[in-house]
Amino acid sequence: MSIVTVQLGQCGNQIGHEVFHSLCSDIRGTHGLCSKKENQSYQDACRERFFWEEESGVPVARAVLVDMEPKVISQTLSMAARSGCWKYNTQSHFCQKQGSGNNWANGYSVHGPRHKESIMNLVQKEAEKCDRLGGFVTIMSMAGGTGSGLGAFVTRCLRDAFPASFILNHVIWPYGTGEVIVQNYNSVLTLSHLYRSADALLVHENDVIHKICAQLMNIKHISFRDVNQVIAHQLGSVFQPTHTSERGSNYSRNPLGDLMETLVPHPEFKMLGVRNIPQIPENSLPYSTFSWPGLIKHLRQMLIANAQMEEGIDWQVRPPPPPGSSTPCSHSTKKPLHFNTSIANLVILRGKDVHSVDLGGFQDPSLYTPWLNPQDAFNAWRTPRAFNKYEKSASLVSNSQFLLKPLDSVVGKAWNMFASKAYIHQYTKFGIEEEDFLDSFTTLEQVISSYTTL
Repeated sequence: MSIVTVQLGQCGNQIGHEVFHSLCSDIRGTHGLCSKKENQSYQDACRERFFWEEESGVPVARAVLVDMEPKVISQTLSMAARSGCWKYNTQSHFCQKQGSGNNWANGYSVHGPRHKESIMNLVQKEAEKCDRLGGFVTIMSMAGGTGSGLGAFVTRCLRDAFPASFILNHVIWPYGTGEVIVQNYNSVLTLSHLYRSADALLVHENDVIHKICAQLMNIKHISFRDVNQVIAHQLGSVFQPTHTSERGSNYSRNPLGDLMETLVPHPEFKMLGVRNIPQIPENSLPYSTFSWPGLIKHLRQMLIANAQMEEGIDWQVRPPPPPGSSTPCSHSTKKPLHFNTSIANLVILRGKDVHSVDLGGFQDPSLYTPWLNPQDAFNAWRTPRAFNKYEKSASLVSNSQFLLKPLDSVVGKAWNMFASKAYIHQYTKFGIEEEDFLDSFTTLEQVISSYTTL
């Protein structure tokens, strides 16, 4: 099944370009130790998901590009065409000459309804090019106006127009130090509306990716493109083809459906995060070796301690003992401080000897909420096909408490501003009333409560 990507705003379009470039580079690169037949099957599955081919044979991204200003879309189309290995459909973009001014209400209540027909016509045309439509991935930020406001509106329209299709929102969490003064308002409004329309929200935090660039990639002067390339690598490690059964011989044909079935067992819990290991500069790869036991040990502790990268993991955090048991060091049944409880986890292994990897540590009942069977809460997908020059690599997609602290912080800051009526007039003049804010706060406070009680 094919996936149509909708790139929204400056952030969404720049990340979307890096994602497609990463996917194309991967299928054109070395296939490691897998067979020629396996490699061909992998390439075919990737193309079916993310590209269609024009008569010249050049892969064309299954994507719709949307922004209220033309500059970024023009640059994105040009960079893809210059790559020589893939391109965008030049008829599948929409832009205007006036942005949303970092105002969620402007994007959601003005630009959205005004341009709904034009945008959805482009989406419909792209969907009709799919032999079998598997769903939509939107790529957007939460801080600005177009990506967040228009993105939330387009997601609602996708749900109305394609009620049977899966929708995954890839959301970029703004820097904690602040990108725009009203980013907390925009974030609260975005998340609450997406929660009502989407099947899942896959979140990347800018602060976390920035640390990865600095500490793991050793980048001295970090640009937005550096950040976007790390995000694209992590997304590719999740969405590239895998075998979803232990000894499957065919690549999954329904990537979004499989992801939702595996990770979203209840509509109250839709927040997904990604951890990827190893992640090092490309020029260090020839001099680096990794063992599966070491990678899996680190990945499990990253989950337990809610660490977003393998450097600086808190190894003191341990799962709570099973109910009714006692340990030499503790007789308490309370959950340890900072322990990250999960509702569902998916480990994706790529590369050499993947079928010999022991993942029993991820089936530990203490990692999961007690009302779920660990056998149902944990899944593993594998492929012997290496990913982007890494002989061995592992990704963890987790539905857990990982976002509780930043979510609680954003809601708290937005509420403090709302209580003092700060900047409310900028939203009410575009039709967003105080009741809309209160509904959004209520929605997210319920999300926080649900994850807190896992």
